[in-house]
Amino acid sequence: MAELSKYEEALAKYNVELDDAQVASAVRKLIAEKVPENDTLEVKKFLMGSVELTTLKTTDSEESVLAFTEKVNEFDATYPDLPHVATICVYPCFAKVVSQSLEVDGVEVACVSGSFPSSQALIEVKVAETALAVKDGATEIDIVMPVGKFLSGDYEGVCDDIAELKNACGAAPMKVILETGDLKTASNIKKASILSMYAGADYIKTSTGKEKISATPEAAYVMCQTIKEYYDETGIQIGFKPAGGLNTVSDALIYYTIVKEILGEKWLTNKWFRLGTSRLANLLLSEVVGKEVKFF
Repeated sequence: MAELSKYEEALAKYNVELDDAQVASAVRKLIAEKVPENDTLEVKKFLMGSVELTTLKTTDSEESVLAFTEKVNEFDATYPDLPHVATICVYPCFAKVVSQSLEVDGVEVACVSGSFPSSQALIEVKVAETALAVKDGATEIDIVMPVGKFLSGDYEGVCDDIAELKNACGAAPMKVILETGDLKTASNIKKASILSMYAGADYIKTSTGKEKISATPEAAYVMCQTIKEYYDETGIQIGFKPAGGLNTVSDALIYYTIVKEILGEKWLTNKWFRLGTSRLANLLLSEVVGKEVKFF
């Protein structure tokens, strides 16, 4: 018999044959039964503190990113009793602007790197971009799993890419974006989650927000189940970040509920659970203060 690669050995420890219909049914049941109890002021405040305030536009400039960062500085003074956002997330070329102008302790500087959003570049280019982002002040790095390699079965190539970029991050935690909308099946999402974690991911993240299908509760459900199984197997805690298509407070409450029910209280901190979004910050703030606010 052919010897299993270390990636195949990792996958063999888990049941990766999932039924999409069963996943969808379980998610519907969980949402119907558990989300209403989490629709509270305290949960919405917590969710505000888990937001990764994100600007990833073609039109971003040093001036617009500086203004974006100043809003976070202002928020801390305007709403001293509310939690500040967890992170400001930008392109690597703006890491220095954010890190030099951010005045709020506890807010991380995240950069999407490694030829975001496609991951289609030479590994040397992706490594250089990541290392430069960290040098310029990024305290967290978000990369995209090479989806094409995954779909063609090149698991070794997928893991080698992730491991090299993890090495380039140094001490900065690294989030691996699975682009779950392109993976299509629960089984693929589970395999990609396992490979990413074994290759060095500190967080796994649903989506870039640049594809037709972004975060879904079904993808989140599978990813959180896999994080739990990985934790039970290895003792290593991995963070979770849904991103892309988080348009309503209800969306945020659904992802909160999935994390709470599957992963438990240990993950309900703004270190281990993040929400990648811009629009949600104002919506959550409006519900917390009881009137429409367009602060960010």
